[in-house]
This record gives sequence, C-alpha cells and structure tokens, in this order.
Amino acid sequence: MKFLSYELGKKEGYGILNEKNYMVIPMETLLRELNKDVPKNLLDFIRAYSDSLIGDLKEVLENIKDKGIPLKAVKITAPIKYPRRNVFCLGKNYVEHAKEIKNLPSGNTIIPDNPIYFSKIADPAIGHMDKVIIPKDYSNKFDYEVELGVIIGKDGKDIPYEEAEDYIFGYTIGNDITARDLQTKHIQWLKGKSLDTCTAIGPYIVHKSAIPFPVELDIGSKVNGEIRQSSNTRNLIFDIPTIISDLSRGLTLRAGDIILTGTPAGVGMGFEPPKYLKSGDIVECYIEKIGTLTNIIE
Repeated sequence: MKFLSYELGKKEGYGILNEKNYMVIPMETLLRELNKDVPKNLLDFIRAYSDSLIGDLKEVLENIKDKGIPLKAVKITAPIKYPRRNVFCLGKNYVEHAKEIKNLPSGNTIIPDNPIYFSKIADPAIGHMDKVIIPKDYSNKFDYEVELGVIIGKDGKDIPYEEAEDYIFGYTIGNDITARDLQTKHIQWLKGKSLDTCTAIGPYIVHKSAIPFPVELDIGSKVNGEIRQSSNTRNLIFDIPTIISDLSRGLTLRAGDIILTGTPAGVGMGFEPPKYLKSGDIVECYIEKIGTLTNIIE
C-alpha cells in the first residue's frame, strides 16, 4: 500500500495509489466510506490512525478500485511536507561510505562504534520532480545521498530492539542533499544539511506490511543516468531496530517522525576528483519496492 500527498490544481490532498500504480484514491473518499474523520494531511492521518485502519482501507480499496484521480493529473509532493520537528538522520552508516568520507568531522574512528545522529531542517521538504536550488554565492559543493527513510507510526520511548517494527508506519526514499563545503566549514553538520530545498522525500510512503522485516532492499542513485550508488539496506552498520531502540532511549519518538538511515558509498565527494552537482543535473534515487525519487538541480 503506497500513500502519497499531491496537488491537484490549487487543492492539496493525500491518498493511496491503486494496485496498478496509475490512479490515486483520495483519502477523503476512503475514510468517508468508513465513516471516519478525515485528517488534514498525511502526517495528521498517521498521528490519528497509525496502523489501525490498514485492514479496513484494503477492503474499501477492493470495492472502489478505480474511482480516483489519474496519477498523471496530479503533482506529487513530499508525503510529509512539513515534518512536525526536524528529520532525524544517521551519518556514516554504511562501511564503504564511512571510508570514502573519512575526512569529515564526526569522531575519532572511521567506522563508528555508535550511531552518529544529526538533525536536518525541512521547512518544507521537497518532493518528486522538484528543483534543488544551489545557492551559488556561498556553496559550490552540493552533493546527493540516497537514503531509506523510516516513518514512525506511534509514539514510543525506550523501545526494545525486538519491538521496533511495531513502531514503524512505513518506508520512503530520502535524498539528503548536502553542501559539503558548509558541512566542513562549520564542523557540525546541521547548516550544511539544512539549506532550503536540501531535503527531498518521496514519492511515496510504502506501508510496512508490503516490505518484509528485516528490511533488505536494493538502494542506489544515478546522476544524469550514470550509476553513482548501488548497495542494499542489509549493509547498514546499525540496522533499523538498533536505530529505533537506541534513538528512543530517553527521547520520545513521535508518530510521523522521519528517520533517514544513512547513505551507501558513491556520493560525489567520494570520487577523485569529486563529482559535485551542477545546474541542469538530474538526480534519481531508487529503492526497491518503493520507487524512484527524481530531482532537478538548478
């Protein structure tokens, strides 16, 4: 089940993609069939209902299969355009990537002994086919990072490792776009990761019921058709249960929170010479069973 947010003319909406991926069934239509209140957006839906309606929604979808909006008629936006707080991110969470960016400030060891967390502002997050604006006056080292995003489904604190999946709503694709020169200049990572248009999310949130646990998905990126990154999420240093359990120690995770789990090797700064993004580049981030998130660099 793929959830998405969209614009249709001047109206914003959200819904579920039909089984053949060509029709959007508005959530308003589905929830009215169930006599349920309709939250304003997908974030509020997750906060209100989490997994409680998934079975009912599947039944309704069977009955109204093609009574929706053609996908080609809508503009897909970030599924959660305005996260309720900053996006949680993992740094250096694939071995080969940790080696290729060993000179970035992040501790005394190349391979981290504990998860490296940082925060990324997204106000708003951009979506599929949106433009990434390079602020050329003060950055010329823009980079891409494809990442598996985990969407938290319910509030939780001190979550046991073995219960982590219970707190997941679904999965999405993230492009953690980074100004490497600012990341290095400021030592900590917030500024270089948080410029406007530097958080791309989407195009869908796939409910966890469609992706077996543990999550082992092919992940990769292309720039102008050239394969840059290619790996599998089984290669995460700290897997998803470890991340959720560790991050939630003393810190309450909230329904709708987004966690980007790290990027594999092949980022622009890892090449010799580096392959940073430039105006006109097209970046495609792919994750098996979720789809492709495409952005244009301007």
